[in-house]
Amino acid sequence: MSAKQGILDAAVANADVPFVVAAQGNAAGVTWSGAAGEAAPGRAAGMDTVYRIFSMTKAVGSTAAMMLVDRGKIGMDDPVDMHLPEMAANLRVLEGWDGDTPTYRAPASMPTLRQLSTHTSGLVYEFWCPEIGEWMQKTGHPTVISGLDASLNYAMAFDPGERWDYGIGIDWLGKVVEAVDGRRIDVFLQEELFGPLGMSDTACEVGDHMAGRLAGVKARGEDGAFGDTELAPPPSPEFYGMGHALYSTPADYLTFIRLFLNGGTMNGHKVMSEDSVEKMLANSIGDLRIGKMTSLAPPMSADVELFPGTPMTHSFGFVRNEMDVPEMRTAGSQGWAGVLNSHYWFDPAKDVAAVIMTQSLPFADPRFMGTYEAFEKAVYAEMAA
Repeated sequence: MSAKQGILDAAVANADVPFVVAAQGNAAGVTWSGAAGEAAPGRAAGMDTVYRIFSMTKAVGSTAAMMLVDRGKIGMDDPVDMHLPEMAANLRVLEGWDGDTPTYRAPASMPTLRQLSTHTSGLVYEFWCPEIGEWMQKTGHPTVISGLDASLNYAMAFDPGERWDYGIGIDWLGKVVEAVDGRRIDVFLQEELFGPLGMSDTACEVGDHMAGRLAGVKARGEDGAFGDTELAPPPSPEFYGMGHALYSTPADYLTFIRLFLNGGTMNGHKVMSEDSVEKMLANSIGDLRIGKMTSLAPPMSADVELFPGTPMTHSFGFVRNEMDVPEMRTAGSQGWAGVLNSHYWFDPAKDVAAVIMTQSLPFADPRFMGTYEAFEKAVYAEMAA
């Protein structure tokens, strides 16, 4: 048995995860996969298990936008009002409160598409920002996860480019793709990305061929044990949010991230040029850095601090590390995750891409993250052997 499989088996046996699938590949193909536990009663987890991938959707939405950049339809530094004038007209920065009534001011500038993709636009999730959490509570504004068109009209927490703060920018970016291309985003993705790459189990809705393989969701209780829970994007929403809307499998998502090890071409299909891939993977936030994310909803997510001591930036599509991590990924590697603890990274310098995925809360549960670290170290140890 491989060390990697042993890590997965031990994680399930120790209740560090309810079940887990992990896989790695390189530019040429899939090089290893393993699984442990049951994704649903009586059904073993595997590469074809269907996951609610939530924020793993973000990289797909950013890729859709970069495809239009590659075709000369949009520019990375276009202000959003160039493409969404009516939506952008509602943008305003939360300035303070007059009793329970919010006060606003106009933003110093319009967010650019680059700022929307890199979480530097000022449009911030309520789960991580106390000011926006308070604003949501007092105004009754719907969360963007609802899929309601009106939900996109968040107050801004700061002026564009001021700092990095995780948020809904890529939901706006998906709307830009729709406005410029003319197709709804789910149709665009199917026709331009999923179909050509053979990602037949990736979609905004669970198709009939996927339903029997959908994983269950677990939440860790105060006693440390896992119990059943429910969390999923709403079916048939008013819009498919490119921050959260997709379902996929480990096999399909590994195909997607291997695209970036292949310079934008997979299975004979050119998604974008090598030059556009290079631009997409470069640091897009300059001197800004990603800091510790302090959770306002501990049952949903633990605090998140990626590789403490390692400077972290954001490319047009991914979180990016700027230094080598000892025994793990190298500088320039890219990655991120979904809230139900579906995670991925790819390392162009080492020609490796990998996923490690379950369906559990809270996000970044320390016991899951320990499994992730052990798996990643095993991947690199094996490559170095």
